[in-house]
Amino acid sequence: MYNAIMIFVNNVPEGRVFALDSQTLISVAIQLLNGIILAVALGYILYKPVKKFMQARTDKIQDQIKGSEEKAAKADEVIDEYEAKIKEIDKERIQILENARHQAADEKKAILEEAKTVANEIKKHSADTALADEKRIKEESRQYIIELAFDIAQTYVTLNMDQQTQDRLFDEALAQMEGVNWQN
Repeated sequence: MYNAIMIFVNNVPEGRVFALDSQTLISVAIQLLNGIILAVALGYILYKPVKKFMQARTDKIQDQIKGSEEKAAKADEVIDEYEAKIKEIDKERIQILENARHQAADEKKAILEEAKTVANEIKKHSADTALADEKRIKEESRQYIIELAFDIAQTYVTLNMDQQTQDRLFDEALAQMEGVNWQN
C-alpha cells in the first residue's frame, strides 16, 4: 500500500498539490453528475418502497393510537359504571342500616312494652299476695289474741271469782241475751 501511495505522489506534476484547472473542473462535474444520477436512480428505486413502508408504519401507529383511545374510552365507561354501582351499593347499604335501626328500635319498644306489662303483672300479683298475707296474718293475730284474752280471762276469773260472783255474772249475761232479738 505504501508503494501505491508513493506511485501516485510521484505522478503528480511538480509543484502542484491542488489546482483549479479544467481537469479538476471536469472531474468535479462528472462526480456531480454521478451523484445526481445516483440520487435520481435511488430515489426512483427506493422512494416508493420507503414511502410505502413509512405510510404502513404511520397507519399502524394510527391504528394503535385509535385502539388505545377506544380502550381508554371503554375503560372510562367501565369506571363510570362501577362508580355508579358503588354509589348504588352505598345507598343500599345506608338504606339497610336505616331499616335495621328502625327494626331494632321497634323491637326495643316491643320488648320494653312487654317488660312493663310483665312488671305490672308481677307488681299486681305481689300486691295481691301481700294483701292476702296481710289479711291472713290479721286473722291469725285476731284468733291468737282472742285465744290469749280468753285464757287470761279464764285464769283471772278462776283465780279471783268465787261461785256466787260467777252465778251472778251468768244471770246478768243471760238477762242481756234475752233482751236482744235474734235474727235467723
